[in-house]
Amino acid sequence: MAYTTIKKPSDYFNTKLYNGTGSSNSITGVGFEPSFTWIKRRNSATAHHLHNAISGATKVLNSNTTNAESTDAQKLSSFDSDGFTVGTNGDANNSSGTFSSWNWLANGAGSANTDGSINSTVSANTTSGFSIVSWTGTGANATIGHGLGSVPKMILLKCTTQGDKWIVYHNSIGNTKYLTLNGNNSETTSSVHWNNTSPTSSVFSTGNSGNVSGVGETFIAYCFADVQGYCKTGSYTGNGSTDGTFVYTGFKPAFVMGKVTNTTGDWYLWDNKRLGYNRDNNKIKPNTSDAETTEDWFEMYSNGFKFYNNSGDFNYGGYNFIYMAFAEEPLVGDNPATAR
Repeated sequence: MAYTTIKKPSDYFNTKLYNGTGSSNSITGVGFEPSFTWIKRRNSATAHHLHNAISGATKVLNSNTTNAESTDAQKLSSFDSDGFTVGTNGDANNSSGTFSSWNWLANGAGSANTDGSINSTVSANTTSGFSIVSWTGTGANATIGHGLGSVPKMILLKCTTQGDKWIVYHNSIGNTKYLTLNGNNSETTSSVHWNNTSPTSSVFSTGNSGNVSGVGETFIAYCFADVQGYCKTGSYTGNGSTDGTFVYTGFKPAFVMGKVTNTTGDWYLWDNKRLGYNRDNNKIKPNTSDAETTEDWFEMYSNGFKFYNNSGDFNYGGYNFIYMAFAEEPLVGDNPATAR
């Protein structure tokens, strides 16, 4: 039997909750220095804030908007050895706010990569199958090196210098279609986004759309590959029942994000920290500014997750859904998962 090479998933991905203070606030306990931190205020309708080590800690994008990258040292001011520091901005550190942060380990500020037809800067962690990629568009079809050494199954891509939509690749819908992270639209068929070409172990392809290859514009992409016992992307069909679809991941999830693909519906995001027990797992929508909701609709198990509602956003009968999950504990190996 093949066991995972990642014995402790929280060395590579970790959810960290914190309370705001209104003044400079050092958040520790992540367990590593993040290369990608995604922050959302839980108890108020505020934007999501995404920060990465290539762009720099003070640069921010919003998953729920098309806004170009902005600079604000009072949101995330630094990546630190065991977490990060937030400043006085209320969206990241309001004194009455409760916050979630989702943190991934790549490889810091990254290095040059020449694998593609366009040179890129890549911060990659080949063990955990995660990389951050930055490049400048040419307006033409291109290949871009991602540094993983394995095939990415999900890519979140955004122009940082223009107010363009987020473009999402997921292997379950293929290279001829895309989703938008900032919207609730169904999958869209287009050859000018992924150039009808699937990623390889060294590069992913982009078409000539301005969303992915505007001349002289800068882009960022977050690339995720499947790693046994740690990260799983996939799809499922909703059953439209309050005894909903069970989705097998092969590990106890710490984070699950997904979306219906063949009709409109919001993205969903659950983790194992907000409240963190079945069935009281609270939902956040990456494509909206909404505060978290407290419906008791979702359960995480030692080997996957299951829905207990027939919502169109995650369990509409006969519709297709994609997801990406990260592990709290592997199902097998030296640190096997236990039931919740």
